[in-house]
Parts: sequence; C-alpha cells; structure tokens
Amino acid sequence: MEQRKLVKTADGSHTLYFLELDEHYHSTKGAIQESVHVFIENGYAYFTNREELNILEVGFGSGLNALLTLLESRKSIKQIKYTAIEKFPLPHEIVNNLNYNTLLSGTSSNELLELHETSWGEWHKLSEQFIFRKLKADLKFFQPDDNFELIYFDAFAPDKQPEMWEEDILKEMYSCLTIGGVLVTYSAKGLIKRRLKAIGFKVENLPGPPGKREMIRAMKE
Repeated sequence: MEQRKLVKTADGSHTLYFLELDEHYHSTKGAIQESVHVFIENGYAYFTNREELNILEVGFGSGLNALLTLLESRKSIKQIKYTAIEKFPLPHEIVNNLNYNTLLSGTSSNELLELHETSWGEWHKLSEQFIFRKLKADLKFFQPDDNFELIYFDAFAPDKQPEMWEEDILKEMYSCLTIGGVLVTYSAKGLIKRRLKAIGFKVENLPGPPGKREMIRAMKE
C-alpha cells in the first residue's frame, strides 16, 4: 500500500498524508498559506536587510518551502545558500502531481521537479541568487558542516515524531546557528518552548497560520 497520498488543502494547494504516522506534511487549512506564514513571512523576511542568507531546512518533504524561498530570492535579490535534509524522498510520480506551480505565480512545474531531482550531497546553482543542495540523512546523525542564519524546522509534529524534537537535536540546531540567527517552526507546544529556552534560545510566540493560534521563532543571542 502506498504510504503517502495527495490531499488538497483549504487554499487549494496539495499536502501529503503519511499513513505510517497518521500525519500530513502541511496544514490541511492551507499548505501554501502555512509555509508562507511560518517560513517566509516570519523566517526569510526577518532578514530583510541581509544580502546573503544561509538556510538549513529540516524536512525537505514536498519541496514547497524551498520553492517559495527560490521565488522570494528573485524578488529581494538575496544570495541564498540553501541546505535541505530529508530521510524519505518522495517518488517522482507524487512530485509530478503536486500543484504548487499552478497556484504560485513566477514558477513552473520544472522548477519543483528540479529541486527534487538534483543529485544528493552536491551543490547546484539553480539561479543567479539560489544555490541548493539536498542531504539524504537522518537528523539524529546529522553533522552540520556550515553555520546558518536561518533554520526552517519543519519536521513532523512532536506528538507524531518526538525523536525529531529531542533536546540533543535542538542543541545541535542551536550550535550551528550564527549569533542573531533564528529557527522558525509551526509548532508552539509548551514542551518545545521550554526545551528551546533551556538550551539558550530567546523564544517568541507569534501568531500562527490559519488553524493554529501560535508558532515559534527562536533566536540565538
């Protein structure tokens, strides 16, 4: 039985349902809306005045966050260096049916496919502003080889995949952030806030995307 199936969310964009975890990749209230709100408006846009930005994404998944960031880099003319970690890549037949290109102006189906089909572990220049690599890795064993200004922490929810939110992993995220760097995530669980604060993050509670009251932005001071 196929473990993942396409689901249309409230804003018309696709998410994926992962049978093994009984969990969706994105909010069913709107996949694009959620990604734009959490990762672009409260992550990427936080660094409006920076000309260069080094981003780590935990949970490449459908490729939506990377695609949105690629589109934003064209508007702001930032130089983006983007590393995405993914343990379970999507098969081509699923990627080929994702509908983000029909809903996002300025992109094409080829760009999403390119993100998914680039070779693993190598840097690829996808535009004048956007350099990209994917790492097929388990976050528990990930050894960062760079420092990042921004982390998109988009793992499955803490109650579905608690091992991704353990203190040791969050400490690793803290360690690979630059001073003034931030981690953004859709989760706003009290346990996660307490862990982030204990590690040394300054935690902000921000309004969440549709269907969620809050989200977290955590800064390394």
